[in-house]
Parts: sequence; C-alpha cells; structure tokens
Amino acid sequence: MVQMAYELVRPSELSLADRAAWRDFTACDPTLGSPYFSLEFAQCCEEARSDTRVLVQRRRGQATGFLPMHVGRVGYARPLGGPLGDVQGVIAAPGEVFAITEALGAVHIPVFNFESALASQAAFRDHQTGCTGSWIIDLSAGYDAWREGRKAIAPKVIRNLDSRRRRMERVEGGFSFVMADQRPDAFETMIAWKRDQYHRTHVFDVFSVNWTRKLLAAILRRESEHFMGLLSTLNINGEIAAVHVGMASDRVCHYWFPAYNADYSRLSPGILMIEEMAQTAAMMGLEAMELGPGDYAFKKDLASYQTGLASGYAVSPSVLGVARKTVRALVNASEHAPLGRASAWPGKAMRKLDRLSSFYAA
Repeated sequence: MVQMAYELVRPSELSLADRAAWRDFTACDPTLGSPYFSLEFAQCCEEARSDTRVLVQRRRGQATGFLPMHVGRVGYARPLGGPLGDVQGVIAAPGEVFAITEALGAVHIPVFNFESALASQAAFRDHQTGCTGSWIIDLSAGYDAWREGRKAIAPKVIRNLDSRRRRMERVEGGFSFVMADQRPDAFETMIAWKRDQYHRTHVFDVFSVNWTRKLLAAILRRESEHFMGLLSTLNINGEIAAVHVGMASDRVCHYWFPAYNADYSRLSPGILMIEEMAQTAAMMGLEAMELGPGDYAFKKDLASYQTGLASGYAVSPSVLGVARKTVRALVNASEHAPLGRASAWPGKAMRKLDRLSSFYAA
C-alpha cells in the first residue's frame, strides 16, 4: 500500500495542479455542489482570516483530498468559515479515503471540531456525536417542477405564497426583485438590519468581530465561472424591503444572511424574496437552492429534502486530544444521568462556549 503524505498550507500556496485537482473533485461529486466547497470560498476566507489553512492529502505527490480549516494558536482546528460555515467536508474524488486522524497527527493538529460536515462522508463517521440536516430546494427539474412538488405535498404553503404575492402586487408602486444588486448601500443595510435583529432577539452579534464583515465583502467581490457572491434585494416602491447576502457555485445557490425592513413585516417580503431567488436561480441553470440547517418553519415548508450533516470532533494522539475526549465523556455522563432537564445543561454550555470562542479564534 502506498503511504499517504500530508501537509498544511494556505489556500494561496496551493499549486496549479492542486487547484485543478480541487476543481475536478467538486465537479465529479454531486454532494460537493455547495459554494462552501469551492476553491474561491477558501480564498475569500484567507482574505478575512489569517488562520485559514488547507490540510492536503497526497499519494505519490498528487493531491487526493483537501480539508479546509481554521487552525488556532494551540492547534485547535475548526472547519472553513468557522461558525458561519453551514456546510463542511472533505474535497476529494468519490470513494477516496481521507484518513482524518492520521492526517491530523501528521500535521500536529490535536483537535478538529466540526458542526455541519457531510454525514455521507466516511471521514467523519467514526467521530460523529450528533446529526442534523441542511434544507434543500430542488431546482434540478426547474422552478415550476419545484412548485408543483411542494403543491402536491403541502398545498397550503403554495396558496400562502401566492396570496402574499398578490398582496405585494397591490402595494402602491409595486415590487421588484434584483438577484445581484450592485448598490453599495444595500450591503450596509443588510448589516444594520441584521445587527438590530441580533440585539432585539438577544443573539450574539456575528458582526461584532471584524472578520465576518471582511469575509462577506470578499465574497461579494469574487466572481468566476465556478463561484459568485450574491447580494439580492426585494424592493417596494423603489425602497429595499428585504435584502440577502449569500453566494452561489455553478450548481447551488446558498441562502445565508437575510434581513428585512420591519415596516413591511405584514407583507412577508423575506418569504417572497426566497421564492424570487429560487425562480431566478433556476433560470440561471442552478440545480438547487440550499437554505442551510435550522429548525425553522419556512425552511420545512419550502424545502424539497434535507442533506445529512454531522457534528463531532476528531483528535490525534496528544494531551489536548485526550483532554477533549475527557470533557466529552463527562458531558455524555451528565446527559445520561437522571437529573431531568439539568442533564442537558453541560452539553448546551459546552456548545455555546465553543461557538462563541470560534468567533474570536482568528
């Protein structure tokens, strides 16, 4: 058996052959259609965060797999995009084995913590501690086929969409949708509305750290045949009523940062914007619109299916790796203890602390 070699590099340090292999891997694997798996997204992350790295697996000098990540000062690593990463995973050819424990040990990374890795990938199977799903609007057969599919399963959802559209059409001045809005103030509007939403709902403000804004700005500047940043708006009488910042590969549009004008909440501009985005994405030839994980009613209503996402951690033989396993064992013991609702507190606290710390790891 040929022994694998591993190295940890910045995305900008990948060779032309490495970049070609990356694109080949994503092109031949339908599960790697998300813009999160594109080389351009890794490059944008490097612009925003100095700790962006790619763990490269090689056979006879040729790249056989890539695992993008952020590596902290003590070696604690997280997937690309940190807590903003809705979908994560290994970029490799179908069927290629990526030995994650061996790879981490080779580059002296003690812990790799993941939240939304593709559950279908064998690399994460033995390290999984939980599972959720990413909601997908299937546009592979076109927008009309998606609508008919939802109508057959959940007719009330489509009736409500049509009712909202008619209500919006009756508003003075009408409404318009722009898939790629170039107005500079639209980006600032999204951030202002989103920060206000975080404040009102007592949720951590992701824009209180500098790298999140830098990442979105880098994404909106990036455009190639494989990737583009998207700033979309739904406008009423020429005024922005809903705005969204996301990104798209040549196959999948990812729904990411939506924000709304509270003055128009009765018209539900955000839901109508999703429908307009789906229709435009289908016209662009995209196969799907990914809504990401989360137990939200609108995602369940609109999505055609879910893609499985795994959470957990992988460790290499190290002091920090042993410590991480010990903490996890204590949390597991607590969750199985007969303490009622209190059994879940340590696990929730650990997840919240890890999420918050990941924002400040750069």
